[in-house]
Parts: sequence; C-alpha cells; structure tokens
Amino acid sequence: MPLSEHEQRLLEQMERALHEEDPKLASTLRHGSNYTVNGRQVLLGSLGVVLGLAALLGGVITSLVILGVIGFLLMLGGTLMIGSAFRGPKQAAANAANGLGSTGSASSSQKRNTKSAKSSAGFMSKVEERWRKRREGEGI
Repeated sequence: MPLSEHEQRLLEQMERALHEEDPKLASTLRHGSNYTVNGRQVLLGSLGVVLGLAALLGGVITSLVILGVIGFLLMLGGTLMIGSAFRGPKQAAANAANGLGSTGSASSSQKRNTKSAKSSAGFMSKVEERWRKRREGEGI
C-alpha cells in the first residue's frame, strides 16, 4: 500500500531530523548492518544446549547433582556460544573508535544531547500535533 503525500513528507522530515541528530546512526541504517552469523558456532552451541539439557535431565532422574551441574554448564556454554555467533565482526573496533568509556567523549556527548534535545523537542511536538489533527479529522 503506497504512502500518501502527507505521510511521505512526514517521513522525509523524520529522516532529515534523524540525520541532523545522529549522522552516524543514519549512515548505519542507510548502509545496512555489517553483522554476520557464524553457522558453525550456532550449530556447536545448539548441540551443547541439547546435550546439556539431556545431562541436566539425566542428573535430575538419577539424583546425581554433579551430572545436573555439568548439564547446566553445558547449556550455559552453548547459549553463550550461540550469542557470540551473532555479534558483528567490527563491534569491538567500533566501540574503540567511538571512545566509549572515556571521560572526554562523555562531555561532548552531553553537549550534543542537550543540543539535539532542543531541536528534537520542536520537531516531535510538530509531529504529535499533526498526528492529533489527523486523528481528529478522520474521526478515529
């Protein structure tokens, strides 16, 4: 279903506001993600979860606590392995480039947040007002 002219204009305004507030995020969204999935890690992690579940159930049935603990640890390890398979290859490099955790970047980000909060407040109030008028006009 195509968008109306009003919706297209509203979408363009939202895109411009996003680009002004956070150009890095807008660039990332435009170019797509660089995440990859390591199929081998997913397979091994799934196998670990299944074997861990079997060991945990076996420990419960036979009342062997150590078998249950081993099963739990296998399940935990498999889950962590699956989770690590979905991380982006450049995630650590991107965090280092952004300077996360440094005090200098915190003060500059606070300045940027106050500036963007002022500009986005006006934009969001306009969007909300238009939405309210549209809802009242259509009787929804």
